[in-house]
Amino acid sequence: MSLNFQNDENHGCYNFPNMADELHVTRITDFVLSRVHSENSLNSSLESNESIECNDVSSDGSESYTGSFEGPEKNLEICFKTSVGNPEGCRALPRDALNAICTAAQCTIISCISNADHALDAYVLSESSLFVFTHRMIIKTCGRTSLLRCLEITIQLALELCGLELEWVGYSRKNFTFPEEQVYPHSSFQEEFTYVSNCPSLHALGPTNSWVSGPDAGEEDKWILFNVGKWPTCSPTVRINLMMFDMSPDVANSFYMMNCEDGKKMTHMTGIDKLVPGYEIDDRAFDPCGYSMNAIGTNDGAYATIHVTPEPECSYASFETNAIMTSYSDMMKNVLGVFQPKRFFLTIMGDKEGLLQVAENPIDNLVIHPLCNTKMTYTQTSTTASMLEDNYRVFTANWAQSVLDEAELS
Repeated sequence: MSLNFQNDENHGCYNFPNMADELHVTRITDFVLSRVHSENSLNSSLESNESIECNDVSSDGSESYTGSFEGPEKNLEICFKTSVGNPEGCRALPRDALNAICTAAQCTIISCISNADHALDAYVLSESSLFVFTHRMIIKTCGRTSLLRCLEITIQLALELCGLELEWVGYSRKNFTFPEEQVYPHSSFQEEFTYVSNCPSLHALGPTNSWVSGPDAGEEDKWILFNVGKWPTCSPTVRINLMMFDMSPDVANSFYMMNCEDGKKMTHMTGIDKLVPGYEIDDRAFDPCGYSMNAIGTNDGAYATIHVTPEPECSYASFETNAIMTSYSDMMKNVLGVFQPKRFFLTIMGDKEGLLQVAENPIDNLVIHPLCNTKMTYTQTSTTASMLEDNYRVFTANWAQSVLDEAELS
């Protein structure tokens, strides 16, 4: 995904408290800048004794393209106790604070949509998305971003500006396609684990736990997870993520600006809008190619997000949602019909309350037929299930595409 974007609306969903009070704003800005300085000092300390290569990411979040791009996202989820601090929770963080968080992760905010009734702000970033709930933040970044470097500053800003109390932190990602291009602290599993374990704000929550979920051998996709603290029980939670590789060339071409000049046209032309009926959509096209979209429900706190890297050497698309459904079968068939990948990797993460509402586990589908293409089918190649905590489980599965011949169709 290239990182020059169109239709820049660099606005925030949440303004400074007492915006008219310039002195108050100045004090908050000074505080954020002091936290950025402290975080830079912390990162310099954590980097000591490490051999760090220069990251070709500028301060505005743009990368120099090397012919390959790490599409699968790194994911960071930070949860705070619901009964402590500002009743607006994380959504009370001023825009300067959110900018500082994104700068630490080496990305920038492009646009935002908000569902005030259900306390959700969804930000499209230069590289993926940020979702801010009242007591939870989910940050997704792709490419060579340094997502974990925003962990400490995010916690400190939430504690000191909003009076929140940390409860749980989770970090997850797929094994990298281009691991040699990642930079500190993402150069290896061990480096990430050490970085998380050394973050001062996490020490009171206990030790860092780690898992690798996926086939024991071979090069098939795996899911890497770290967590610290005890999973909160504030509400039922399920997150399902389809990571799709090697899209149909015809589909991939739709995400080049020379073929479709803006995000709204890409959304409509590819049928993405039909994947999230009734949702408010914030879509962005990237120059010369690439696409990001956040969508939020109007009747609940659900979101869906899509990110597309169409270049043939690293073709990738992802679809993630936190909407809890009794069955995800039709949703998956529709998503696969839009992107037509050669293979895909599915993860489902959720707590007991959320997963009990899912009557049909998607990983039980050994064969999947996209709704739009009767000749295409996906056959499951592996599955795993992991119990991370008493109340939190992770499922993963891989599928590969095959095309049925006329005899098989008859």
